[in-house]
Amino acid sequence: MTQYADIRYATEIETSKRQYSGNQHGVIQGIGLINCIYVNHEIGKFWVVDYRIYDPDRDGKTKIDHVTEMLRNLVYHKILPFKAVLIDTWYATNKLMLYIDDLKKYYYCPLKRNRLVDDTAAQEDYKRIELLSWHKEELKSGKIIKIKKLPQAKKVKLNRSDCLDRQNGFYRYQRFLSQDSTDVVQKVCKVRWKVEEFHRELKQLTV
Repeated sequence: MTQYADIRYATEIETSKRQYSGNQHGVIQGIGLINCIYVNHEIGKFWVVDYRIYDPDRDGKTKIDHVTEMLRNLVYHKILPFKAVLIDTWYATNKLMLYIDDLKKYYYCPLKRNRLVDDTAAQEDYKRIELLSWHKEELKSGKIIKIKKLPQAKKVKLNRSDCLDRQNGFYRYQRFLSQDSTDVVQKVCKVRWKVEEFHRELKQLTV
């Protein structure tokens, strides 16, 4: 997840640039920091295990490039055991989803309500997530969908959760193909909120 150290009055710092800050709800001068956090939900603790400075003007790397490198480093170099990756809307790209699949990991991520998906097995055209119909059983256990531009064989489980995405203002949708319980997805939302709290504390330290 990306954090921005607010240094709006320090325009001469090399790695700083004008960028949007969710904390300030506007564009500020800041340093983009992409954190990789390991969470042990059983004991309620988490650790920063990797990070990258977002500086595309100098290294030409996107945020997705940085996240991909960190995941590769965790799996093949640090050999850190983990089962799932929690990412926010910004990183919920087809490219990153496929990469996490290739690593044989699960992922949870909120999808924007205008993301085009199909829940009819190609019987109908793609439609925006917000236009999907949900039956009682689907609200409980989720539904299988195909996200536009993902390979045809790649299906994901979509769960509608009642925890709001504070960043985008709409409901979260999670992918976990083998996960049959929306209740479990709710618990994942709570774990992810712990990470949000960490970032909030970090922002307070850097302001």
